[in-house]
Amino acid sequence: MSGETREFVQRPVNIDLPDQLSDLHPVLRRIYAARGIASTEDLDLGLARLHPVAGLKGIDRAAGILSAAVTNADSILIVGDFDADGATSCALAMRALNAMGAAKVDYLVPNRFEFGYGLTPEIVAIAQQQQPDLIITVDNGISSIEGVEKAREAGIKVIITDHHLAGRVLPRADAIVNPNQPGCEFPSKNLAGVGVIFYLLCALRKVLRESGWFARQDIAEPNLAQFLDLVALGTVADVVPLDTNNRILVHQGLARIRAGQAAPGINALLEVAKRSRHKLVAGDLGFAVGPRLNAAGRLQDMSVGIECLLSKDDASACELAYRLDALNRERRDIEAEMKDQALSELQKVDVDDRQVGLCLYNPAWHQGVVGILAARIKERFHRPVIAFADADGDEIKGSARSIPGFHIRDALDAIATANPDLLSKFGGHAMAAGLSLKKQDYARFAEAFNRQASTVIASEDLAATVTTDGELAAGDFTLALADILSEAGPWGQTFPEPLFVGEFRILEQRVVGEKHIKMRLMNGEAGEVLDAIAFFVDLEQWPNKAPAVRMAFKLEANEFRGNRSVQLVADYLEPLFVG
Repeated sequence: MSGETREFVQRPVNIDLPDQLSDLHPVLRRIYAARGIASTEDLDLGLARLHPVAGLKGIDRAAGILSAAVTNADSILIVGDFDADGATSCALAMRALNAMGAAKVDYLVPNRFEFGYGLTPEIVAIAQQQQPDLIITVDNGISSIEGVEKAREAGIKVIITDHHLAGRVLPRADAIVNPNQPGCEFPSKNLAGVGVIFYLLCALRKVLRESGWFARQDIAEPNLAQFLDLVALGTVADVVPLDTNNRILVHQGLARIRAGQAAPGINALLEVAKRSRHKLVAGDLGFAVGPRLNAAGRLQDMSVGIECLLSKDDASACELAYRLDALNRERRDIEAEMKDQALSELQKVDVDDRQVGLCLYNPAWHQGVVGILAARIKERFHRPVIAFADADGDEIKGSARSIPGFHIRDALDAIATANPDLLSKFGGHAMAAGLSLKKQDYARFAEAFNRQASTVIASEDLAATVTTDGELAAGDFTLALADILSEAGPWGQTFPEPLFVGEFRILEQRVVGEKHIKMRLMNGEAGEVLDAIAFFVDLEQWPNKAPAVRMAFKLEANEFRGNRSVQLVADYLEPLFVG
């Protein structure tokens, strides 16, 4: 949490809610209106409102190929990715295919340090040892042109399921299911990888049902909604926009976790993260469960995370969850050291309006943690950031994070077009991407990236702002409203959790934990005393002698020793010495 002063901007309310929503709390009405909720239908998060499966290009062909593989008892190999979306996608495919009677299903997840991302020729060579008849990629594959060719040469069919943006050339797979491939008219382009494979599994079930497979095999047709806990986790952890379709998937998954219907692995991860499943919200998946899964892929091998999600009993799930928790603690320590080093280097640069796109490189940095580092530096300086670490030989790998208005994958594409020999590979989304290049080309790339960012990003867009839902009236600091807001989600990317702004007198402030500040505040207008907490503050800035604080905060219910009370959770705070 930076000590730099930021401008507070209130989220505009662009619509008026209809009369049928007049019974909502006035604050919630304002929040919904600012997020584009225009009718009661927009608040219906039932499964019946999901976009139809048939809207995905290639899904019928993919389901036909997969159905034939299941009914012929072919060997099916799932090739995953090394993040939480990839892990949940892989676990979902394994569990659902087994439930539908697939006789031979296994998975392979690349070790990011040895093989990199996607279905590479090297991964296909390893896959051949298992002699698969069919490879299904999950959360990857749309850029795996060479890997697909190697699989074809070996006589292995390939179905690609992915959600990343497609390049100019598509791989020659037997089928591709990706809402972002050219010609796909699926209404939501925001499905996570786990959402894409969920849709394919739904299509597969329909084909198998219509062919009489379940009846012939005397298999109970599985209710795929039982796997929505995995879909919710992968969707939230991948920080994809929560449009209506994704909100339905997440809402339904959260409901099943709260009802005790989650996989043992998810329950175990919630336990080690000290999160109650009964009160679970989307933020718990994003900030507590997802990072523990991601830690395996960042530091070791994501198969640990996948095995946790595949665990059938509480004991094995718990053991694996504690291993993931230990890896996450190690990841935090590495991240903290790298962040200190990066900030020290940036102090020498004196970041200004001429430094629009920031590139950072240190040969000692951990390749699996540079993505988090890029995100932290982006938050601090409000600029697109790419952090690099050494890879194999003379290559370095970078992880990019962007700001609104700067499409990072398109920017990399423009750089690659203007400099054909510069990038070895790249891919990603609007807000995050990955790339590789030769170490000796780093300085040239950093200059090209800054130049590209400078042509797109206006100087006024570099000003750090905090977008809020305005102030709360004195009577709104209540447990009732905190509960209403918690239950009104799921909140997430592009459908943000309500954030308010206010100024308060500081009655007390003290450090708790390692870098957290607990406060007792007085609401000047009403004189009521409120508890507040700010996580991961700059200890050079806090605590201090300021008599007051200006704060952007979430209104939450805090439970301690059986007592529930209102607590303000600060996203940003700055000391006030005047007034």
